[in-house]
Amino acid sequence: MSNHEKDRGLLQKCEKPPKGASEMILIAEDDPIFRKLLQSRLQNWGYRVVAVKDGNEAWELLEQSDRPDLLILDWMMPGIDGIELCRRIRQRNQDPYQYILLLTGKDGKQDVVKGLEAGADDYLTKPFDLGELRARVRTGKRILSLQRELIQAREDLRFQANHDALTGLRSRGATLELLTSELRRGFRAHTSTGILMIDLDHFKNVNDTYGHPAGDAVLKEAASRISHAVRIYDFVGRYGGEEFLAVLSNCTLDDLRTVAERVRCAVAETTIATGVANIGVTVSIGGTVTSDKTPDIELLSAADAALYEAKRAGRNRAAFASRAGTETLNAESAIDVASALQ
Repeated sequence: MSNHEKDRGLLQKCEKPPKGASEMILIAEDDPIFRKLLQSRLQNWGYRVVAVKDGNEAWELLEQSDRPDLLILDWMMPGIDGIELCRRIRQRNQDPYQYILLLTGKDGKQDVVKGLEAGADDYLTKPFDLGELRARVRTGKRILSLQRELIQAREDLRFQANHDALTGLRSRGATLELLTSELRRGFRAHTSTGILMIDLDHFKNVNDTYGHPAGDAVLKEAASRISHAVRIYDFVGRYGGEEFLAVLSNCTLDDLRTVAERVRCAVAETTIATGVANIGVTVSIGGTVTSDKTPDIELLSAADAALYEAKRAGRNRAAFASRAGTETLNAESAIDVASALQ
C-alpha cells in the first residue's frame, strides 16, 4: 500500500470522529522528518491529523467531500506548491471556509505579502517555536469555530424565513413560490400540476372548547398527517390559520382524487391527543389540476371555490374544480378511491 493510500485511509477513518475529538488538520510537507514531527506534535495536542508529502496529494484530498478545514501547507513542494494550493482553494469559494497556515523558510516581507495575497490566513517561518505553532493553530481553530456558528445561524434564519414555526411546514410565501416554479416546470414538460386546498373543519370550536395550546397540538399533528399522506415528491405548506396547501407535480385529476382521499382519511381516522382531550378532526378539501399556463391566482381561486363547495356540502369531503364543473367526493362516495388505496 502506498503512502498516499494510507493517508486516504486515515482521512476516511476520521470521517466520524470519536466523541470529544478535535479539529482535523491536513499537513502537506515534502520533508519526511519535519512532516512526521508536525504530525506527532499535533496529535499529542489532541488534533486528528492526515499528512501528505506533496501538493498533488493534498489537492486530491481537498477535493473530497469530507476534506479537513484547517490546513498547514509548506510553500516549497513538488507538484503543486503551497502558493498554488492557496490560490486554488480560494478560487473555489466554498463553504465551509478552510483556514490555511503557510510554512516556509522565506522570511522577506515581499514573501509574506505574496503568501497572504495568495489566500493564506497566517504565515510561519521555519524554523519556528512549537509554542508559536500551537498558538497559531488554536487561532485557526477559533476562527473556524466562529465561522461554523455563523453558518448555523444563517441556516437557522433561512429555515425560519421559509417555514412555519408551529408546524414546521413551508410558509405561505415559500409554498406559493414552489407553486409558481412547479407550474412553469409542468408547462415546459407538458405535464399537469395539481393543488389541494385543505381546511380543518370547525377548528374555531377546538380553540374555544379546549384552548389554544390544544388547538396548536391539533394543527401540528394534522400537518404531520397531511405531509405523510401526500406523495413523497409533493409539497405541503401552511397557507394560513388552519388551512394548508399541497402542490402535486405531474398529477392527473385521478391522482388528485386519490391523494385527497388519502389526506382526508389520514386526518379523520384517529383522534388527536392534545394532553387535554383526544380530539376528533376532519378536513374539507378543494382541488384542481392544470396543464396550461393558468395563472397562480386563477388556480388558487378554483381550488378555493371547490373547498367552499366541500364545506357547503357537509364537510369531511373533497371537491374538485375542472372545466366540466365541480364534483364532490365525500366519505360515503369514496369507496372506489379507498379501494384503489388498498
